[in-house]
Amino acid sequence: MAETPENNVVRLSDMTRALDFALKPDGDSRAALAGELGVSKIRKLTLIGRLTPEGKRDWRLEADLGATVVQPCVVTGDPVTTRIDETVTRRYLADMPDLSDLTEAEAEMPEDDTAEPLPATLDLHAVMAESLSLALPDFPRADGVAPVEASAVPPGADPLEEADVKPFAALKALRDKMGGSED
Repeated sequence: MAETPENNVVRLSDMTRALDFALKPDGDSRAALAGELGVSKIRKLTLIGRLTPEGKRDWRLEADLGATVVQPCVVTGDPVTTRIDETVTRRYLADMPDLSDLTEAEAEMPEDDTAEPLPATLDLHAVMAESLSLALPDFPRADGVAPVEASAVPPGADPLEEADVKPFAALKALRDKMGGSED
């Protein structure tokens, strides 16, 4: 069985058998990735898995992503530490249709969100970075911090009430008041 390539880039067309890999970036690499992802710090990060041939030309990547990430709380700005343990699955398909020519209206989300077009080379570090990015909490909140309710109201205006954004609620109330029925 082959080992993780030194530069973390695999040329799939040159491979004939499964590849076990283990990525454990050093402190400088984690700091650079933290900057790219807009997080305060990545304390630990690993991607350990296997790239396996499927059929004659397709490949399957299955890996475990583990990370400890520090982000600022969206309410207080205090550091929030999050432990991430995710399973990463990608299928690289040689005969996947090219969707780049489709307009936004024509494009639909495929049922299999693990399928991707077969690349000439696969950057395992990029797979790790993308997987971590998708696993990060969108709105990290420190323990005990309740959600914040905010409203944006011009000076001198009254804030919108729930009934204001439901225009038919007033008509229903009027109908109910007049004893109307629903037909």
